[in-house]
Amino acid sequence: MEFVTLVPVSPVFLPDTYQSRRRRRLNHHITRFYACKFPSGSDEDGQLTTSVRRPIAPSPPPLLEDLVPNPDTNVQRQKKQYHGISRNPLASKLWLSSKLSPPPPPPPDDIFHSPTPTVTPKLTPTFTPDPTPPPETDFRQKGKIFVGNLPLWIKKNEIAEYFRQIGPVKSVVLIKGHHDPRRNVGYCFVIYGGPTAEESAEKAVEFDGVEFHGRVITVRLDDGRRLKTRSNERERWVAGDDRTEHRSKWHEERDVACRKFRRVLDTHPENWQAVVSAFDKITKPTRREFGLMVNFYSRRGDKHHARATFESMRARGIEPNSYVYTNLIHAYRVARDMRGALSCVEEMKEENIEMTVVTYSILIAGFASNGDSKSADSLFQEAKQKSIPLNSIIYSNIIYAHCQTGNMDRAEDLVREMEEQGIDAPIDIYHNMMDGYTNVLNEGKCMIVFQRLKECGLTPSIITYGCLINFYTKIGNISKALEVSQTMGSYGIHHNRKTFSMLINGFIQLKDYTNAFSIFEDMLKSDIKPDAVLYNIIVNAFCKMRNMDRALRIVEEMQRERYRPSSRTFRPIIYGFAEAGEIKKAWEIFDMMRRTGCIPTVETYNVLILGLARKQQMDKAIKVINEMSLAGINPSKHTYTTIMEGFASVGNTGKAFEYFTKIKEDGLKLDVFTYESLLKACCKSGRMQSALAVTREMKIQKIPKNSFVYNILIDGWARRGDVWEAADLMQQMKQDGVHPDVHTYTSFVNACCKAGDMLRATSTIEEMIAVGIKPNVRTYTTLMRGWARASLPEKALKCFEHMKIVGLKPDRPAFHCLITSLLSRATVAEEYIYSGILSVCKEMVELNLTVDMDTAVHWSKCLRKIETSGGELTETMQKTFPPDWNSYKVLQDTNKMERNTSDTEHDEDEIDGNGQQRMIEEDNDHRSWF
Repeated sequence: MEFVTLVPVSPVFLPDTYQSRRRRRLNHHITRFYACKFPSGSDEDGQLTTSVRRPIAPSPPPLLEDLVPNPDTNVQRQKKQYHGISRNPLASKLWLSSKLSPPPPPPPDDIFHSPTPTVTPKLTPTFTPDPTPPPETDFRQKGKIFVGNLPLWIKKNEIAEYFRQIGPVKSVVLIKGHHDPRRNVGYCFVIYGGPTAEESAEKAVEFDGVEFHGRVITVRLDDGRRLKTRSNERERWVAGDDRTEHRSKWHEERDVACRKFRRVLDTHPENWQAVVSAFDKITKPTRREFGLMVNFYSRRGDKHHARATFESMRARGIEPNSYVYTNLIHAYRVARDMRGALSCVEEMKEENIEMTVVTYSILIAGFASNGDSKSADSLFQEAKQKSIPLNSIIYSNIIYAHCQTGNMDRAEDLVREMEEQGIDAPIDIYHNMMDGYTNVLNEGKCMIVFQRLKECGLTPSIITYGCLINFYTKIGNISKALEVSQTMGSYGIHHNRKTFSMLINGFIQLKDYTNAFSIFEDMLKSDIKPDAVLYNIIVNAFCKMRNMDRALRIVEEMQRERYRPSSRTFRPIIYGFAEAGEIKKAWEIFDMMRRTGCIPTVETYNVLILGLARKQQMDKAIKVINEMSLAGINPSKHTYTTIMEGFASVGNTGKAFEYFTKIKEDGLKLDVFTYESLLKACCKSGRMQSALAVTREMKIQKIPKNSFVYNILIDGWARRGDVWEAADLMQQMKQDGVHPDVHTYTSFVNACCKAGDMLRATSTIEEMIAVGIKPNVRTYTTLMRGWARASLPEKALKCFEHMKIVGLKPDRPAFHCLITSLLSRATVAEEYIYSGILSVCKEMVELNLTVDMDTAVHWSKCLRKIETSGGELTETMQKTFPPDWNSYKVLQDTNKMERNTSDTEHDEDEIDGNGQQRMIEEDNDHRSWF
């Protein structure tokens, strides 16, 4: 240990000669040099020492022969003299070894050295050399070689495989990142193992200059430089010199740029331009900055930029860790690309990077959003097998996956398992369970979960009440949904955009557009602006109202509010124009869709084909399929099924079978809906044997028959009046465990009426009521039509009165069927038939119901037979005719039809427009019922 003492210089009394003046100037230079080099109380680095000692006696003056004439030379000597002095006198005491085995204290003579006092003062350092200097440490490691000039994309296993031909490789230390940008980062250290490690390292040096993966590598034995640097850093840390100082100005600028980048991420994450600009200003980002950037893109669902940032990181030689991979998987999950997410998982496994509970949770949440509970459950079981500690988040995601698919039994088991492990259920799990019971329409258990949530001390939030509102709007109980809304308001919880959307959508499902737009106005008054989802709901509402111009104005308003219309926005508009027969307008919307940057998908084309098929414009529908092929979009199974339904509606069985064959040729999977379309085509054309062949193929393909299939077959036999085959199907249906619904019974009643078996028809109605199925308006209309065919209009009138007694509201087909039946017997019937016609016509007038022109012409012919010169009956019935009934053209057409028609009997089955035959065809379109 040394001590530097600054001793005041005493004046030397020498003659004032040239030599004495020179000596004084020399002493002055020496004093200033030591005062500047070693100020009092500081070491060489200018740091304060722990002790400053004053000598007991003044130091002897320097001899004249020790002083050189040149002051600069003297400075160099003094530097050499103090080069070996320790920087910190307490450095040796801060080692860990000094705590375990402290060294003996130095002798007092070495510390307090008192030189002989002399007259001449002298500035001299006093130090005591270490009695036993420690031996120099050899940092070279035997069996270790240095390999340089490696490509940045190289992997550890490839290096180990190459150098394993000399000896067993213990490990490979691959350097792909360095704090100094000027240092080469493409190097590694190969450490051999076993008893021949040193010999293997010496042989490996022979690979120096060999080409390896396109690079001429440098191989030499380890000189211990890396371990020595790490040891020096460790010594400095133990000595207490842990000051954070920048190694260079470049590092300082990079740290400032990194801090600015993180600050922009925290304060303005929505400003992607500012975030990207701040990231680009970092000259050499580390793994942390790359991970934050990938996380930023993942929250936006931008999988392409996330992958580009990830690959840019790897190109710089930075190996990704689990955190970066998890962020990349999250980007694919938000983009709903689970195939890309699984490819990232495969990359992690190839690089031996373990998946964390966060990674598994993100993957499970992704499959849950896609409705793939099977894959989600498989990942959950894999996480359990790896003994990864599970938390409430991963349980919430797997429970949500099963709730989305309606597997509530499995969801309840997972909740029980979570509670058994001591994990408290957060409020999100309660919301997931309520949403799951909403999907299966189980009101009882949904309310149980809601009550349990309050019992556990959790406060219901807007999401909780939103689950209840969503449930009641789905089951059509909008009044109950409004009660929940009022309860929510009483607790001070205000509606948000989603709850308003639920209420608006509920009214639209009930076709109550007035209240739907009233809720929309209330939302605007609450200063809540609609988003893209709500705009789509409003566009759909206007399209259902056939107000296409208003729907287009909503799209324009949506664009003004900077919302980009999607294919979901344009789909109902295209369908509305196609269903109205305005194909030119529909194609204009297609062009408008492309101009806004929205690429038409196969679903968009399917909507256009569906609208054309329902208008029975099959030629134009086939042209749309050709347009799809030109656009490079392959028709889907739903496309072909829609075409088959269109040909089934026109009775073209050959074309339906042709497109059924195309489904097989394209390798698409057949399902029950495809077979339903084919069965409709067979039954509409009366080819019941072909229909039975289709059912046999369904059995071979192991596709079970549902109620829709049975309804189509029963209706097919009903068209032929074969009540026995229809009755056999009813029995087979019950044996297969398929419960008949109101549409099945209606089809069977139609078969009985066609066969004239009204006794069985009435008994079927009684059977329906006995099993708890209430007949609807179409059921009563079918029965009235049967009584009309049996020439018993009085029975039809009684059936009509009974329908009103049970609370059903007659529609236009019911009025048409009853009046046609009564008019056919009005000439021979009693007085109550006249009164029945008058009362039914008055009801139609009150309801503002009118018939089409064909029906009006037929009724007018019947009236001419009853009242040749007109009367009260004619005057009352004409109020139900179309407004243009009294025009000259209609009268001329009527007179012409009377002259050319000799038979005034009119078959009710051939009546078009709103007649009964159309009603029966609509009744047999079973898929449109829902």
